[in-house]
Amino acid sequence: MKTLIKNGRIVTAVDDYVADIVIDNGRIETIGRHIAVGGDVEVHDASGLLVMPGGVDVHTHLDWAFGATHTVDTFGTGTKAAAFGGTTTLIDFCNQTMGESPLKGLEQWHKRREGACVDVGAHMIMLDVNAGSLADMKTLINREGVSSFKLFMAYPGVLMLDDGALFKAMRMAGANGALTCVHAENGPVIQVLVQEALEQGLTAPKYHATTRPPILEGEATHRAIRLSELARAPLYIVHLSSGEALSYVSEARDRGIPVHAETCPHYLFLTNEEYERPGFEGAKYVMTPPLRERGQAAHLWRGLKTDDLQVVSTDHCPFCFNAQPYGIQFSKQLGAERFSEIPNGAPGVETRLPLVFEGAVLKQGMSINRFVEIVATAPAKLFDLFPMKGTIAVGTDGDIVLFNPDEQWTIRAAEHHSRMDYTLFEGRSVTGRVKKVFLRGQCIVDGATWHGREGMGQYLSRGESGRIN
Repeated sequence: MKTLIKNGRIVTAVDDYVADIVIDNGRIETIGRHIAVGGDVEVHDASGLLVMPGGVDVHTHLDWAFGATHTVDTFGTGTKAAAFGGTTTLIDFCNQTMGESPLKGLEQWHKRREGACVDVGAHMIMLDVNAGSLADMKTLINREGVSSFKLFMAYPGVLMLDDGALFKAMRMAGANGALTCVHAENGPVIQVLVQEALEQGLTAPKYHATTRPPILEGEATHRAIRLSELARAPLYIVHLSSGEALSYVSEARDRGIPVHAETCPHYLFLTNEEYERPGFEGAKYVMTPPLRERGQAAHLWRGLKTDDLQVVSTDHCPFCFNAQPYGIQFSKQLGAERFSEIPNGAPGVETRLPLVFEGAVLKQGMSINRFVEIVATAPAKLFDLFPMKGTIAVGTDGDIVLFNPDEQWTIRAAEHHSRMDYTLFEGRSVTGRVKKVFLRGQCIVDGATWHGREGMGQYLSRGESGRIN
């Protein structure tokens, strides 16, 4: 059945106009005014609403094992939550197991992602860089459609690569049209600070932040940039949280170096004051990098305005606060005695669009076009999903969000669709709400009603990544 979305204000990264849209066989067939259709067309009236491309979130960890922990959202629950938040495309992280081929990691990830409700692509986390895995990177790029790789400079002994391995992987990625995504924190120095804090009996969640200061994010960001420059490889800094780290990105971009970066809603709206919550409540806000002191968000907003930051993603890495009903391995309670054992990660996939709309457009004065760019178009371009994703044009996928820019509502975890038992923004009043969501022309979200199904999401095989123009 065809779908007609009529009378809406269509907003992309470059357009803003009123028109109707006809979607047939999953693709946008026609855009025009007062389109006449027959009785076999499903009609949705978007009067008074913004009609935007579906959100593109390029940083999630669904059904992901990290040491002794495991994120609680399946691809079914996580992508359903994403859909209710106006996101129709995810790029999720799969990982190589130490001593094994990254191809096996992708194979295992494909089995987990079969329940996805929206379209998904894959990044590969590289943990063991050797001759065999470097050759496998080429296979992933050329045969499997995985053209982005994540390298960690943090978590020694678990995820971290040394500088030599970083350089080798960057060089392979850059030579073969792939984008290197880096978690930039100085892991060995953080490990020293963590050990010293524990020896002093400092075990509460707030010490997670004090042992990961911004200077160590800045140092690692600068080092990653210089290594990528030598490797002639485009670079993408994930979850950038501080003005110091951003300053190195800005300087490199001013020199014409292909460096890109994302930030996340929690760094834009929250501060390290959350770690002062009573008891163990601060553990809900333990993610890496940690929340920063008041004033840091101003640097991030400026970076989004000047395009030194190109993307707002979520880093949706969901660990429940309570141990039940899913079990201790899915829970922050693993670190009840020591902050260093709290699983690092937080939810966010269902609240990104409304939070960023209010913050960017209503409070920071950004254009609606720039809002669409940072939540949909720029990530789609960087990770080779554009123009099928991230815009509204004839021939593109019919992934569309109807958004009420004036509706006020309150964020409540109890109303969310993730398995998570909390949200970082509980009780926060927000202006701007997702009303309907279409995946390839099919209405999967209509207010509070779910019309989608697990397994309807498609795998997105990608080509050359790392270019935004």
